[in-house]
Amino acid sequence: MKYRTLGKTGLKVSEVGFGAWAIGGNAFGNSYGPTDDKASFDAIRRSLDVGCNFFDTADAYGHGHSEEILGQALSDQRDKVIIATKGGADFYHEPPRMNFTSDYLSFALGKSCERLRTDHVDLYQLHNPPIQLLRNSKIFDGLERLVDSGRIRHYGVSIHDPEEGLLAIKNGRPAAIQVVFNILRQEAKNKLFQTAQANDVAIIAREPLSNGFLTGKFNAESTFPPGDIRFNFPRDYFHGLVKASQQLRFLESKTRTLAQASLRFVLDHRDVSAVIPGIKTVQQSEEDLQASELPSLTGEDLIRIRILREQGFG
Repeated sequence: MKYRTLGKTGLKVSEVGFGAWAIGGNAFGNSYGPTDDKASFDAIRRSLDVGCNFFDTADAYGHGHSEEILGQALSDQRDKVIIATKGGADFYHEPPRMNFTSDYLSFALGKSCERLRTDHVDLYQLHNPPIQLLRNSKIFDGLERLVDSGRIRHYGVSIHDPEEGLLAIKNGRPAAIQVVFNILRQEAKNKLFQTAQANDVAIIAREPLSNGFLTGKFNAESTFPPGDIRFNFPRDYFHGLVKASQQLRFLESKTRTLAQASLRFVLDHRDVSAVIPGIKTVQQSEEDLQASELPSLTGEDLIRIRILREQGFG
């Protein structure tokens, strides 16, 4: 496993981290299908064995269940790992809502720490805040106080639109921006990456396997259970993802899978501090983390990817 510096934090993180969305399970939807807690626990421990020290979760994943599993698996390794979680999705009150007030984030962080079995979080991230809130620096006031109190070491923002990341950097002092970045989604690559680098803000690349489609294991007949986020994908979008993954199979070889090649594509961008594929099993852990040790994609690979993108993958 290779390691990179997480922006201005100075923390050394495994360049392939453990994305813990999936291990939250399917009890509350917004998931990647059913999980087995023992398999999740074993996947975390195996990730530790092969050098992963960066674990990213959110309280919304299984309404705390992902954090609970991580807390169980990492409790005897706390001083050796870097834990990132997120807050802002208020599922404690009815109806569920987005809540980024200082008082709520302080409350939610306390609950997260209980589940994670720790007295502090290394990186606490706002979880997909609305862009209008990011236009005002007040959203960061509570996070600054949490840093001052020692309950969090650093803070960041998890976003969809790169413009949200630019606003966060302009109006706050985030240590990291977590953003979707993969072969199929490269909107963040130019202006956001450049601005983040200029301000020593880490980029954490999420959804590097495009919701699992860049593993190549799905086809036009694949189905997903209710509660899985892919269950509600429009059919045209679903078939487009399948077609794109099929056209990218030239990246597979005897020494790497499509998933590993897709992770390598992200890692080959040096502005990225860490990539966090979703992991549910030991097999996925071993496959994904091995991408750190594989050679970079070739110039020919990148040209073919660019041509396919320009053609809209057909």
